[in-house]
Amino acid sequence: MDKAYNPQAVEEAIYKMWETGGYFTPKLIPKEALPAGRQPFSILLPPPNANADLHVGHAMYVVEDIMIRYHRMKGDPTLWMPGADHAGFETQYVYEKHLAKQGKSRFDFDRETLYKDIWNFVHTNRGSMENQLRRLGFSLDWSRNVFTLDPSIVETVYKSFKQLFDEGLVYRDKRLVNYCTKDGTGFSDLEVLYVERNDPLYYIKYGPFTIATARPETKFRDTALAVNPKDKRYKKYIGQTLEIMGLLGPITMTVIPDPHVDPKFGTGIMKVTPAHDPHDFELGRQFNLPVTPIIDFRGKMDFSWFLSQKDIDPKYRARAENYHGKKVAIVRPLMVEDLKADGLMIKIDEAYTHRIGTCWKCGTVIEPLPLEQWYVKVAPMTKKAIEAINKKQVTFVPKRFEKTAKQWLTNFHDWNISRQNVWGIRIPAWHCALCAQNPTRFAKAIARRANTTNKSNAQSIRLSGWVVTDGEKPETCPTCGGRDLTQDTDTFDTWFSSGQWPFATLRATRDFDYFYPTTVMETGYDILPWWVCRMLMLGIHLTGSVPFTTVYLHGLVRDAQGQKMSKSKGNVINPLKMVDQYGADALRMALVFGTGAGNDQALSEDKIRGMRNFANKLWNIGRFIEMNLQISNPYDQITIYDENMHKMLKNPNDKRIISQTNMLVAGVTKDLDRYRFSDAAQKIYNFTWHTLADVHLEKNKERFKEGDGQAIAVLRHVFLTIMKLLHPFMPFVTEEIWSKLPRKTTDPLIISPWPGN
Repeated sequence: MDKAYNPQAVEEAIYKMWETGGYFTPKLIPKEALPAGRQPFSILLPPPNANADLHVGHAMYVVEDIMIRYHRMKGDPTLWMPGADHAGFETQYVYEKHLAKQGKSRFDFDRETLYKDIWNFVHTNRGSMENQLRRLGFSLDWSRNVFTLDPSIVETVYKSFKQLFDEGLVYRDKRLVNYCTKDGTGFSDLEVLYVERNDPLYYIKYGPFTIATARPETKFRDTALAVNPKDKRYKKYIGQTLEIMGLLGPITMTVIPDPHVDPKFGTGIMKVTPAHDPHDFELGRQFNLPVTPIIDFRGKMDFSWFLSQKDIDPKYRARAENYHGKKVAIVRPLMVEDLKADGLMIKIDEAYTHRIGTCWKCGTVIEPLPLEQWYVKVAPMTKKAIEAINKKQVTFVPKRFEKTAKQWLTNFHDWNISRQNVWGIRIPAWHCALCAQNPTRFAKAIARRANTTNKSNAQSIRLSGWVVTDGEKPETCPTCGGRDLTQDTDTFDTWFSSGQWPFATLRATRDFDYFYPTTVMETGYDILPWWVCRMLMLGIHLTGSVPFTTVYLHGLVRDAQGQKMSKSKGNVINPLKMVDQYGADALRMALVFGTGAGNDQALSEDKIRGMRNFANKLWNIGRFIEMNLQISNPYDQITIYDENMHKMLKNPNDKRIISQTNMLVAGVTKDLDRYRFSDAAQKIYNFTWHTLADVHLEKNKERFKEGDGQAIAVLRHVFLTIMKLLHPFMPFVTEEIWSKLPRKTTDPLIISPWPGN
């Protein structure tokens, strides 16, 4: 053995040996032929986005690798399936930044060209990302590598959508969506980031009333005024229609009751704008109010409806022209000045604090806008998921997240799965032009066919000419027979496709019958509602079984001061840079050591450096053993610790270290079975550094110098046992040491039996 351990010199070759040797690929022994206590063990890699390099959070995959290597050594048929996520919106966002550097935008390309360009961009980066996974030592079965846009995955997603549609769980509706006017797409409720902000609160005269609002720009599409029916100040006005002077002339509004109005906020009377506020939208449905937006999908004010009228007062026309086509932030101060000029601005409170929704990616203020979208009716599926949790068909580590999951599942709204992206799985729905142009003409045909036994046709009829298939374009409309069919331009929300990850991937690789449900879903707690809950919903409903039996949630990786890492703060730890400096094992061990499940951790370079020192300690012990073994003699002349030697042990130091080693094996095995990876790591670390190195080696150094065969044999046995226990955590240094010490077989450590098996 060399004098010092150099991870950079050996890690690549070791990984290549593992991969080319086929050690990552499970041996699919028939379940009925497995030895007692053995059973298939599987984890699906939470697919990293294919558009960029790994960050330090991805290095937490080490938790999965620990489980995989442990169960592989135990003799379980073990599968860790790799994959990559196309990450629809996020990837397109990244690619648009790439285009912007070239002075271009997505609008410079037709749909097909843009999709092809993003595809090439993604697959260039995907290869880099997968090599980074290799550098971190992750023992993934690359022969089963999948991508969310692989044809087999897309086929499953299409079939799932069609099934949900036929069952009436997918529907199309025009509602307010959380729309980012910069990125040009809507989002589900979970994807809106709410932030606290200070804005002026404007008190504006509305006929006989004064209302308070933070959004004066939407007043042009106010359709009613709402008061709490218990508010004595306004009770007499409920039901009355009043003329109210606005910036573009007088309008009429009716006062409606709304028990949700807070009499203590502002003046206790609220303007109702169904096109730009979710609560107002529901009020609009209740009172049959028009839904007419004043802000378009570019975030600009739209006064074309007003400017198209004849005989408009020149004063009002000038105002409308001044507002038209400008961003909200520009128009608002213009309006405020005009309100002041007309005597309609009563006062402005500059100290109003409220929460507003923003785009989770770019930070743009989310604009609620009316848009037809596809929705999933989640209640039937969330009910099944909650039942599965209550019946312990799926358990959570830590257990506290079970309650969190049920809370999310209980409060989920119907899921908007439409996204206005080019990059992604295009929704397999076609609209019939004939139905759209002649809705009355086909009323009788629709009535005649309303009782059809074909659920798909019935659903299409209900949706006025929308036809859903399993991917193929229909030849004709099932309602009218029309052939002018146009596919929806929207793509699926990425979470809809990744929510089917467990069964879609295993069907793609033909492993469904053997490995479904998977054993563990390991991921960060921050995406519990986004992904884990949705996988439970879709998996149970579409397959009849939970997609995994255990959910293990790790915490977030923060900097040494516990702050969230960000490029702007300059506190980001690059995992590959740490690997270059200290080796993959040091980073892996640092991420696990001292960190319990579900807890955030403060990661510092000092901690990683400390684990590099531990790797060096292991190397030095191994080198000490090698130097004391009679490596020049045939193997059978070397004294080997075995059962016979154990019976003849007389030295109390040898008896003690063997007993302590057996207790270590039992403790580490128990910890791994209970998902207590930090506890296991600390047991191995403390035993190696202190019990073995500081105590046992010191007490027996004279025996080693004298060439005591029994002392060396016991030390060798204890150390090789440590190598096995430590291999799931620090696979490279343990494999390298294993290869340097004499053994009975030439098998690599990766497939060596777990101690005690």
